[in-house]
Amino acid sequence: MERNELRRNLKILLVEGLKLEGKRPEDIEDGAPIFVEGLGLDSIDALELVVLVEERFHVTIPDEEVGKAAFASIDALADFIYTARAGAAA
Repeated sequence: MERNELRRNLKILLVEGLKLEGKRPEDIEDGAPIFVEGLGLDSIDALELVVLVEERFHVTIPDEEVGKAAFASIDALADFIYTARAGAAA
């Protein structure tokens, strides 16, 4: 899966998985923060999103520090998934 497709899939997962009212995938900017000032998501949303991403993309987010970096933006999350998958394939 190429990065643009991965970003689009992540945005769809965010909107549909977290049931974001009034948001469309195309409304989410790739480099914008996902939490607090970005989409206004909270800690419960974070837990749900971690589970959704791990299940959908078959990656593991091992701890809070990794999660904070990975979920900084759509770009950061796409990079994390690519790196995690490359490591698993090696």
